Amino acid sequence: MRVLAVVPARGGSAGVPLKNLAAVGGVPLVARAVKACLRAELIDEVVVSTDHGGIAEAAREVGAVVIERPEELSGATASSESAVLHVLDHLSDVPDVVVLVQCTSAFIDPGDLDSAIVKVLDGTADVVFSGLETHEFLWNAAGAGINHDPAHRPRRQDRAPDYRETGAFYVMRTEGLREHGHRFFGAVAVQPVPVRHAVEIDSPEDLEIVRALAPFVDEPEPIDVDAVITDFDGVHTDDRAYVDQDGHESVVVSRSDGMGISLLRAAGVKLMIMSTEQNPVVTARARKLGVPVLQGLTDKRTVLRDWLAIEGIDPSRVAYVGNDVNDLGPMGDVGWPVTVPDAHPRVRAAARTVLTRPGGAGAVRELCERVLAARPVEETASAPAPRTELRLTPVAKPVQVGDALIGTGHPVYVIGEIGINHNGDLDIARKLIDVAADAGCQAVKFQKRTPEICVPLEQRDQIRQTPWGEMTYMEYKVRTEFGLDEYTEIAKYCQERGLHWFASPWDVPSVEFLEAMDVVTHKVASASVTDLELLRALAATGKPIILSTGMSTLEEIDRAVEILGTSKLVLMHATSTYPLPPEEANLRTIVTLQERYGVPVGYSGHERGLQISLAAVTLGAVTVERHITLDRTMWGSDHAASLEPSGLEHLVRDIRIIETALGDGVKRVFPGEEAPKARLRRVRV
Repeated sequence: MRVLAVVPARGGSAGVPLKNLAAVGGVPLVARAVKACLRAELIDEVVVSTDHGGIAEAAREVGAVVIERPEELSGATASSESAVLHVLDHLSDVPDVVVLVQCTSAFIDPGDLDSAIVKVLDGTADVVFSGLETHEFLWNAAGAGINHDPAHRPRRQDRAPDYRETGAFYVMRTEGLREHGHRFFGAVAVQPVPVRHAVEIDSPEDLEIVRALAPFVDEPEPIDVDAVITDFDGVHTDDRAYVDQDGHESVVVSRSDGMGISLLRAAGVKLMIMSTEQNPVVTARARKLGVPVLQGLTDKRTVLRDWLAIEGIDPSRVAYVGNDVNDLGPMGDVGWPVTVPDAHPRVRAAARTVLTRPGGAGAVRELCERVLAARPVEETASAPAPRTELRLTPVAKPVQVGDALIGTGHPVYVIGEIGINHNGDLDIARKLIDVAADAGCQAVKFQKRTPEICVPLEQRDQIRQTPWGEMTYMEYKVRTEFGLDEYTEIAKYCQERGLHWFASPWDVPSVEFLEAMDVVTHKVASASVTDLELLRALAATGKPIILSTGMSTLEEIDRAVEILGTSKLVLMHATSTYPLPPEEANLRTIVTLQERYGVPVGYSGHERGLQISLAAVTLGAVTVERHITLDRTMWGSDHAASLEPSGLEHLVRDIRIIETALGDGVKRVFPGEEAPKARLRRVRV
């Protein structure tokens, strides 16, 4: 026998405007009603009858069929039965049983729907309605007892229960509904529902009540999102801090959170910690977890919106976990507002789900498990066992630059930085392009400036000795700056030699120039890390960004990353000393940047020789950039710290050897060991 559920959902409402679209637990009421019906095993189809486009869209999104409700059946006096009968008149396949389901009940158990349907299917009743068992004494306005004799008040256990109609659902034989035109006919039975499901929404106060109840009534469900953003205090911690006699703070966290975070990261879920405070404790924990962190935020909502826009993430596919009133803004902007059980009451009421574990006691791990539960499990039964790889740091998602992928597991992307070593001569630039191509580089990089913007006023008239004679610094910068004609030739020649080319723009007009040249990526020079106007212009291009970090603090890099986003970002560890002494190389910062920001990290070197660049590759650098020159004795500021053609050739050769030698981290016996093993291995029992 076919069972149809009909959900009448008018756009008008006297008590709560657009009530059927009001969100409870982050889900519109009409969608909650549809989803409850779809989870019931005995309901074959769900139809929403509505006169409102927004309601229709919300219903379709969760799997309902929508039938437009005519104006004459959409007024305040129109009955729910009229909507159901209208739906039945428009169906070619008329069901045996119809279920009227009301959006005004936020909590409907699919199991209760099935139990009520069974009573009609097996002939127990013609109609079954949802009712709440009650032993209340009812009175009328005249002071007379309705369900009791005021002179005789038996104990609760001595009274048969009454049932209050909850208005949630009515199961009816279709034939009887059509015959009588009303939802009550023939044999009527009740389907008892629990008190927590019995709140009917008729007023704004009712809506507040169900929103507060939702985190505790709704069954835990998988959290299907692409990004997880968390507050720190009260989520990663129990919201307490321990302060020693010197004023140093410490907090309590759960070790299990770390494993959950690592599993999420491996599953490709974007992660971020947002904190109102600027605190070394937050920094240390974020670094330990390998999660990017934004601190000292006064307006989390605006920062979150900007971050999501830069990352290109749909807010409905984001979970934000907060615990206090300053989290209400960002919680209101995402599809999954989440909180902890001891959160502020207003935060609990705003949450779509309340975790069972408190902050600092596994709340983050619980969240991670629920996010992972929503992600598809790949079939592995017939596939070979996955290789176990030795990783020093979490593996970041590769970034596509042109036809190359920059990231772990891909060839190191070697950039020959021509910079300004062309000395304003296009022929020298071509020769340097040849040097890079012949050595096996994938790209060459230049610098692009608008001298009128970039040269400080106090330096413009300073006299410089140049190969072209004595001139002002401004004249020198104009003399060595390539324009459209030169870069058109460079682009053509790089294509012929099979190289990518791009540049470090030093000002916004230079960004626009390079965009017109359609470069594959943009490079941010270390000097520009704090040029926020430039960073915003670069972020707006949507191109991959390579960001050098010389001369920068972590806080300055944090701000740059906040603007640029992480979805198409490659960081470059660099120390801006020319030439670079070994004691200032600080190569372990490569690992620090990988753990902190979760993006591919490379190395931009200014040292003499090859050793430091090669060591960077062994520490996980996925791209290496070195200045190149035809001759280190040439005139110019960068030549002395550059590689000559033979040096660049050796660098690329040795990088490829190291890539091969690093292997995959799986310990095994190699073919070359078999003969020595047979000859030398001694086994004693």
